[in-house]
Amino acid sequence: MKTLRKKAISVAAVALLTGLASASAFAADTPTNPEDTSASSPIAANVTVVNNYMYRGISQSNGKPAIQGGFDYAHESGLYIGNWNSSISWISDSYGQNGSVGGKGSAGSSVSGPIEMDFYGGIKKELIGEGFASDLGILQYYYPTSGIPNTNGLTANPNSTELYVAQNFTFGPITGFAKVSYAVTTLFGTANSTGSYYPDLTVNYDTGVWGLALNGHVGYQYVAGNAPVGATNYLGKSVSNVSNSTLYSYTDWKLGVTKDFGGGLSGSVAYVGTNAATYLGSYSYSNPSGKNLGRSTGLISLTKVF
Repeated sequence: MKTLRKKAISVAAVALLTGLASASAFAADTPTNPEDTSASSPIAANVTVVNNYMYRGISQSNGKPAIQGGFDYAHESGLYIGNWNSSISWISDSYGQNGSVGGKGSAGSSVSGPIEMDFYGGIKKELIGEGFASDLGILQYYYPTSGIPNTNGLTANPNSTELYVAQNFTFGPITGFAKVSYAVTTLFGTANSTGSYYPDLTVNYDTGVWGLALNGHVGYQYVAGNAPVGATNYLGKSVSNVSNSTLYSYTDWKLGVTKDFGGGLSGSVAYVGTNAATYLGSYSYSNPSGKNLGRSTGLISLTKVF
């Protein structure tokens, strides 16, 4: 799933732990809501190439292409498990090439964190009626890393765990889901952020023409807690004791079109954006050069489901 990037406030500066990819994103938009598999096989696999891995409106790949893929196993009882993966760059970007946050500090080994691995499981049942599946599960964002320095509590481990509950719905050609995700650990490397949550709504409309479907999405990322004492932004200005909500909470949105080519192949184009704020002269979600990772942008992706 995708992917949040947060600029990890840190001792030296600009750390962008845009990890919501954590959460980042959005072919990974809903790895926790696997599509129903066919009656012939309980296993479905998928591969996606995308020009920019966006998760909850924030780039996880620094505006560059990403390759993604995973699989789901769905039992007839409604229980399911799955894994989804994507190439990323936000962790290594955050710490720079000398092994320190923001690329400053004493020399050290380079930080490596090239992949996001999501593991999830839950139960999905049509409790209300046909086309209205209720979904309850847990999602673990895991980032194999090396070389991350000790920041004395100014940043947290990027690995994150969320619980989620979703209600899917179908009204003729209109389908979608309302969902709430709740972090039971710190979120994507942001210190003191346990208890963060993300409610979102996704709606799709099957036009019935040329295999085209219209897609819409809106969500709100609330980041809990306060920035730790000693934290600064990349301009060196103190943000200590400022709430993480002030620094990192935002609304994201997405409008797009998906084309079904048949045979499990589909393509999509979309426009995504956020209202992620600036604070003391820097973007809340940025790379070490100050580029805004939450700015509005276009996405193009191609997906194959097996």
